[in-house]
Amino acid sequence: METKLAVSFDESTRRRLIETVARRVIAHAEELTALDQAIGDGDHGLNMKRGFEAVLADIDAHAAKPLPDALKAIGMALVMKVGGASGPLYGTLFMALGKELPAEPTIADAARALGAAIDAVKARGKSDVGQKTMLDVLAPLREALLADKDPVAAANAAAEATVPMKAVRGRASFLGDRSIGHMDPGARSSALMIAAVADVLEGR
Repeated sequence: METKLAVSFDESTRRRLIETVARRVIAHAEELTALDQAIGDGDHGLNMKRGFEAVLADIDAHAAKPLPDALKAIGMALVMKVGGASGPLYGTLFMALGKELPAEPTIADAARALGAAIDAVKARGKSDVGQKTMLDVLAPLREALLADKDPVAAANAAAEATVPMKAVRGRASFLGDRSIGHMDPGARSSALMIAAVADVLEGR
């Protein structure tokens, strides 16, 4: 667990991470919107696209910062540019990770920082695991890191596991039982970001 990740988080790597995550979310904007149309306001994809387009517009400045500062800056950009509930929640996630991660994190650092970020998102959204939100992907991701299991497989399975859940928080909770049978859009966008990060760190 204490082993350094297989990459150095130099400026080139930070740029690839930021660009890959941003472009992955943007590429899936229509899918995220369709998921949100089923159980929410229908704006998750567009809002996330707008936020990550703003991140890309400042990629030179973001990539030039050490990893913790880059994450905090991206979090602030998402708070400012992403509407709805997603902006504050993803902004909180990125800013909390920036506060907790060192510049060259180990897997243990990542798991610890993710735990703190999950607590921050819970507090911001007044939500918990099992309520059909992005937390239902973030918590299994942390468990996968602690158990040295495939984080992408864990995240994708966790997103799928939100389909039979009944929403308790957020706009989807207004639908009650009608929220059952649809994947949570925040869970899906979280899984997309996790896969993008893994692709860069694994050299794909």
